Amino acid sequence: MVFLPPPHLASASRPAYAEAYANILAAHRRSPLTSASSVIILVAPDVDALCAAKMLAELLKQDDLMHRIIPVSGLADLERMKDELVTYVELHTLILLNMGAILDLSSESWFGEFSMKLTVHIIDSTRPQNLANMFSVGENGERFIVWDDGEAENMGEERKAWEALMYDPEPDSDEDSDLDDEDDLRSHQEDDLDGDEEFSERGPSGKRRSLGDGDRSQEKRRKLDDQAPRLSREQRDTYHELVAKYYGSGSWYGQSASATIYILATVLERVDCDLLWLAILGLTFQYTTARISRDTYDKYHSIYYDEVFRLNPLPPDVAANATDAITAISPDDLSVRAAEELRFMLFRHWTLYDAMYHSSYVAGKLGIWKERGRKRLTGLLAKMGFSIPQTQQPYAYMDLDLKHQLRAKLDSIAPEYGLVELTYPSFVRCFGYRASPLGAADAVEAVSALLDVAGGIRMEVEIEGARHGGEWFGGGRLWEGGRNGDEQREKLMEVSRKPRDGDGHVNEDGDADGEERKERSWWVKNFWAAYDALSDIVPLRDALSLSMSLHRAIIRQGTSIIDKQDIRTMRSHRVVVLSHGPDLALFAHPGVLARLGLWLVDALRDRLPGTKIGGPQSRGKKSLPFVVACLNEKTQTYVVVGIMGALDFGDVRRNEFGLAFIEAKQRCNARSRHSTFDASVLEIEQEDLKLFLETLCEVGEGY
Repeated sequence: MVFLPPPHLASASRPAYAEAYANILAAHRRSPLTSASSVIILVAPDVDALCAAKMLAELLKQDDLMHRIIPVSGLADLERMKDELVTYVELHTLILLNMGAILDLSSESWFGEFSMKLTVHIIDSTRPQNLANMFSVGENGERFIVWDDGEAENMGEERKAWEALMYDPEPDSDEDSDLDDEDDLRSHQEDDLDGDEEFSERGPSGKRRSLGDGDRSQEKRRKLDDQAPRLSREQRDTYHELVAKYYGSGSWYGQSASATIYILATVLERVDCDLLWLAILGLTFQYTTARISRDTYDKYHSIYYDEVFRLNPLPPDVAANATDAITAISPDDLSVRAAEELRFMLFRHWTLYDAMYHSSYVAGKLGIWKERGRKRLTGLLAKMGFSIPQTQQPYAYMDLDLKHQLRAKLDSIAPEYGLVELTYPSFVRCFGYRASPLGAADAVEAVSALLDVAGGIRMEVEIEGARHGGEWFGGGRLWEGGRNGDEQREKLMEVSRKPRDGDGHVNEDGDADGEERKERSWWVKNFWAAYDALSDIVPLRDALSLSMSLHRAIIRQGTSIIDKQDIRTMRSHRVVVLSHGPDLALFAHPGVLARLGLWLVDALRDRLPGTKIGGPQSRGKKSLPFVVACLNEKTQTYVVVGIMGALDFGDVRRNEFGLAFIEAKQRCNARSRHSTFDASVLEIEQEDLKLFLETLCEVGEGY
């Protein structure tokens, strides 16, 4: 069995996370060749994977185990990395964070041909997972270990179907039928024949099977020798349908990778506030990006809630007299606290008006893209007794009485405007004298902004206190990532690396791959900037202004889409295509484009009727499927993102666009590639977009 159950489902015969971690340490200490390339962690570009990598690196550091962390942006990058890893003779442990679960990693096209001493650990929150990774047997299959969250315990039917289809003979294959009939006749007569004689008597067809299927044909013959009953055609069809249903039901998310590492740290008795905070960020990221439902969030929140009070006990006098749960107790207070989070964007660091204006929940209820909606927002604040000057200055400088009355005023007045779910349980962390307390949702927004747009794109951020400053003192500044001069040095180095002609002039056309290398360079820099910010409040605090600029662009673009009625309604989904505008370079990033799609879903949830991917005849639940495409002017391609929004706030639908995209591009032969690990994100040639969208409508009718 190659999936690890969580500790509460483990037993003496079924090892769990701690045993797998101990095996990693033992393999490293036994290996005669130990270096930083002996243990390699490949990390996907999302906040959850980033937090899990940070936590795992801390555990390995405590055990004095050298390791390397390598960011991997997508499938193409993973293939490139696989070719490089083959050359590492000292590599014995490979850990995949939020990637690889859907791939058949034991196949020859991935890591099947690697040395048998290599063990691959898959810690991935994406679902579905490849059944071969979870249920394969044999020496090769057991090298691939899936750290499961308990879901595999409920997959008995899928496991039975997969094993039957994998190891039982095909009755309708001519080649298999000839082979199986011959085996039946000679099973008791030629047991003493060795493999070479058996191979020579079978001829070319047997040779092809021996080279292609190897272990699987041996497994099949072993079953026939034991006179195992064959599957009937009806049983085989039933099993095929069961496996197809598992893979074809859409993509969803399970336990976060950071939660898996936190469980490991708990078993190892090494948890502290830093690891707890990172695990909370991973959970909050899943919730704020609509990857998990409110019920799932509440389940994990209750666990972390107990952990917060276990690791951060408050003094009795403070707990009894505290009126503000997010006030630091002392200059060195680094504790994590439980708190109710408002659904206002970065409200502790922005003005109250801007925080409400840029909230997707408030936008959907009030319709802030219209003048009437903005007047309703102003009227709500006025009815609460908040003057315009108070709501237009940073929240930190508002009158203390107004801040203390904010929650009570919202609870009494906001329901009149349909704002009935303004809060949800969350956490904040104190940073002593270095910064004001930071909410988990705010930290996630800052880290996400660093991952997406910290570099590689021109972003202007507002200077604190510069609003309404007039021609001389107003405006903002360009985002420099906290490192002055890096961009200029990078440009000089880029020019020096370009090929030159005989006269010493730079040859602009000589380096065909320069643009791709530059893009990867920026992405890797963004990754490490976000990674460093997880443990340093200074760059994390600075990134809040970058996140604000990002959300201004999202609101600006989303408002324009709705005002100009750029949303096209198809038979089973809605389409938005961005082909011009000042922010095209920004929305060419899949992460930013997905945020825009989520904002549109939240804003229009109460204003659009739900549809079904399979059309009116489908049995599935109604949802809000959106396809958002943006032109990348540099590469002349479109980045396409599919989002499956739920009609009920806090609910989540499985994303069926991954398979729909794959089938549509195969039908129309569109030139495309999956640049990320998310199948519902596609990069397609500009000329093929129209045909692809038309084919996608036809594919949707078949669901």
